[in-house]
Amino acid sequence: MTARITALATNLATGLVRTPPAPDLPETLPPGPPPLPPAGDYYLSRELTWLNFAWRIAGEAVDRRNPLLERLKFVAIVGSALDEFVMKRIGGLKTQVGAGVTDKTVDGRTPSEQIRQCQAALRDLDAYTHKVLVELQLELAEHRIEIVPWTELDPAEQRQLRDHYVENIFPLVTPQAMDSAHPFPFVSNLSLNLLVTLHYPEEHRDLLARVKVPVGVDIPRLLQLRGTMRFTPLEDVMQHNLDLLFPGMKVAACAPFRVTRNAVTEGNEDQADDLLAMIESELRERKFAAIVRVECGPQMRAEQRKLLASEFNLNEQADVFEKDGMLGVADLLSLYQLDLPELKYPAHRPIDNPALPTDRSIFRAIRDAESILLHHPYESFGTSVQRFLKEAAADPRVRAIKMTLYRTSQDSEVIAQLVNAARNGKQVAVVVELKARFDEAANIRWANRLEEVGIHVSYGVVGLKTHCKVILVVRQDRAQLRRYTHIGTGNYHAGNARGYADFGVLTCDEKIGRDITELFNYLTTGYRPERNYGRILPAPIRLKSAIIALIEREADIQREGGQGLIQLKINALEDAEITRALYLASQAGVRIDLIVRDTCRLRPGVPGLSETVHVRSILGRFLEHARVYYFRGGGEETYLLGSADMMKRNLESRVEVVVPVTLPKLRAALRRSLDLQLADTRSAWIMEPDGSYVRSMSEGPGCQQLLIDDAEARVKAADAIRKRPPRRGTGAR
Repeated sequence: MTARITALATNLATGLVRTPPAPDLPETLPPGPPPLPPAGDYYLSRELTWLNFAWRIAGEAVDRRNPLLERLKFVAIVGSALDEFVMKRIGGLKTQVGAGVTDKTVDGRTPSEQIRQCQAALRDLDAYTHKVLVELQLELAEHRIEIVPWTELDPAEQRQLRDHYVENIFPLVTPQAMDSAHPFPFVSNLSLNLLVTLHYPEEHRDLLARVKVPVGVDIPRLLQLRGTMRFTPLEDVMQHNLDLLFPGMKVAACAPFRVTRNAVTEGNEDQADDLLAMIESELRERKFAAIVRVECGPQMRAEQRKLLASEFNLNEQADVFEKDGMLGVADLLSLYQLDLPELKYPAHRPIDNPALPTDRSIFRAIRDAESILLHHPYESFGTSVQRFLKEAAADPRVRAIKMTLYRTSQDSEVIAQLVNAARNGKQVAVVVELKARFDEAANIRWANRLEEVGIHVSYGVVGLKTHCKVILVVRQDRAQLRRYTHIGTGNYHAGNARGYADFGVLTCDEKIGRDITELFNYLTTGYRPERNYGRILPAPIRLKSAIIALIEREADIQREGGQGLIQLKINALEDAEITRALYLASQAGVRIDLIVRDTCRLRPGVPGLSETVHVRSILGRFLEHARVYYFRGGGEETYLLGSADMMKRNLESRVEVVVPVTLPKLRAALRRSLDLQLADTRSAWIMEPDGSYVRSMSEGPGCQQLLIDDAEARVKAADAIRKRPPRRGTGAR
C-alpha cells in the first residue's frame, strides 16, 4: 500500500479527515476574470471530483460516530457506486477513445488522460477501501459478526457448508472448459467467477476452466453458519470443493475474477422508427457490450491475467485491477439486514404532513393551504404523493391525471393507482422515460402494462430525456375545472423516498397548473412552437439563461452597494458556464454558499477568483438529493426548487422543471433546511481550493437529525392545536 494511502487512512482514523486533492493544479491562478472555457486550471475534472465524493463516502465508514453496521453499509455503497462509475464514465470515455476523440474538456483533459487519472484514483480508492474493511471486520468480530474463510472453519462447519452447497447450489453450477474445442465463454457483467487451472494426475499440461459463482435470487454471496452470525463467502466454499466439479483431477490454481462492461450503448433516436424497440435493442447490446475492467485476486497467476486481458481486448497494466480481499464489496449490504438495531441508526418513521389531515379530502387540504411543501423522508411519501394519486384515481370529480415517470419501485403503488384511475374512466396520460439508466427494462415493462389498460403512454421528446418529476390532476370543482399539481426533486419511487432527502410541492396555483398543462402538451407531441410559461422554469428552454440572469443580478446588486447572496443546494455543479458566472459574481463580492453533494468543478476560496465562495458536501444516513436555489435579490428573494442539477446534460439535453416557491410559510421551511445544512459541523465536508475536502469532527447532531426532530415537533404542535378545546364566547348576555 502506498504511503499516500497510509497517510489518508491515518488522517481519517485519527480525526483530521481530508480527502485527496485534485491532481496537477497550480498553487496560484493569474489575476483577472476567469476565461471562457476551456481553462483547465479554473475548472476541476467532473470525473475526479465525483471520485472524491466516493472518498467521502469511504470516510463515513471509518467515522466512529456512525453505528457499526451503518459504517459497513457505506463500504458497500462505495463498491456499488464505483461499479456504476466504471460502467458509465469509464465506459463512455473508452467509447470516445475508440471513436478517435481527442478534444479536451473544460478541465483540460483528453478522454485518454481522464481514463488514466481515473484509473489511478480507482486503484488508490480500492486499496483504501480494503484497509477500511479489514478494520471494520475486527470491530464486527467484537459483536460476533464474522466473515470467516474456509480454511479457518472447523471440520464440522466445513461439512455443514459443503452439505448446504451440494443440496442447494451445486446443481446450478456449470463449469466451462477453455480449449480448442471450447471457446472462451461469455462472462456477464459484474458476475463473480472462478478461473481454475487443473490437470489430469498423470499429465502436467495445464487445462483451464471458468466457473460462474451463482449468486442471485435465494443464493446469497455470504453463507451463514447455523445458529451464528458467522459467514463464509460462496466463492470460498466453491474453491475448496472443486472435487465435486472436477472429480479425480488435480487443481493447480484457482482465482476469482469479475468483469465490468460498458453501459453506454445509446442509439440514435432521430433514426429510430420505434423508440421502444431501439431501447430494447440497446439493452441486448449492453449485455454483450465491451468489457472495460477486470478485477482479480492477488492469487491469480501472471499468465492467467494476460489471458483475461487478451480475451477481453484490454490493456493488462491499465485495465486489470488486482485487489486484496473481497471482490464486489457491494454484496456486504446483506450483513446490514441483520436484526441488530443497536448497531444501526435509531429507527426513523416519517411523519404525516400536518397540512394533510386524514379527515378531509386531499384536494380540499391543498385548496385551504394554496401550496404545501413536502420534505421526504422526514415526511411520508405514502400519505402525501401516493395519497394524492390514490384519491385522484377514486374521486368521481377527477377528470384527468397526467404524470412523468423516470424511476419507480418494483411493487409500485404509483402504477397501481394509475391503472385504477384508468379503470375508473379517468383520462390518464403518462410520459415514461425509457432511457433512465439501469431502469430501462423496468420502464419498458411499466409502459407495456399501462398501455394494456388503456393509458396513453408516450416517451417524451426525441433527443431529450424527460427528467422532470410532475403530476397534473384535473378536477371538476363545482362550476370550474381546477388543476392540482405536484412538482418534486425526487423520483416517484417509494423506496427512494425512505432513503433520499427530497422536496416536493402540492399546489393548486392556477398559473403553475397552466404551465404544467403546456408542458405535457409539449411532452406528448414533441412539437416546439413558442410556449408561454408564466411561473415554471423548464429546461432546456429557459432554465439555464434564467439561473445565469439571477446570478448576474446578485453581482449587479453587490456592485451597487447591496449585499448579494446566492445559496444553491444541488447534487452536482458541472456546467462550465454556470461555474464561470459564479466566479464572476464572487469577483464582484457576492457571498456564495454551495451545498453540492458530489461533482463540483468550481474551486472555492481562490484569491482574486472565488474568495467569497464556500462549498460543502453533506453526507449522512439519507442521500441528499434535493435541488433548491436561493437568490437574495436585494430583498426581493427568489426561492426555486426542482429536478435539475447544474450540469450541462440537465440544462441542455433534458426536460427539467424548476418552480418558484412564493408562500412565506413554505419559504420559511426551505430557509430552515438551508440554514441547518450551512451551519452543520457534524455531517459537512468542506471543500478546499485544491479540490480536497476537510471534515470537522463535531459530536453534536447533524442537520438530518435536526430535521427529524423538527418534523416530530411539528406533528406534536399540530396535535396540540387539534386537541385544544374551542374558545367560548366572551360577549355579554
